[in-house]
Amino acid sequence: MYHTVIIVGNLGRDPELRYASNGNAVTTLSVASNRTYTKNDEKVKETTWFKVSVWGKQAESCSQYLKKGSSVLVEGELRPDENGNPRTWTKSDGSSAASYEVNARTVRFLTSNKEEEIPF
Repeated sequence: MYHTVIIVGNLGRDPELRYASNGNAVTTLSVASNRTYTKNDEKVKETTWFKVSVWGKQAESCSQYLKKGSSVLVEGELRPDENGNPRTWTKSDGSSAASYEVNARTVRFLTSNKEEEIPF
């Protein structure tokens, strides 16, 4: 079976680069994807968080050129837990949380560092 997920969003924190025991680079990205809709005549903003793993040379590029706030397009494969669901946990305040994990095939940079530094 084959599936592809495409996510457009912004990094919620700086990328985290590490190396696997075999020497392969892996960078973890925390990507927030937002949508806005109207419910009962009120605008509602919804944010979904994705934990994205990027491998190899692409991982090193992501670590070098991306930072918190960078816009990206990620194409990859959704990685559910052993039951086929998002990974869930209890936050420190006692509320429930879930994250969707993605193994990236491609990460496209939608903004550069120079663009992000331009004051508006």
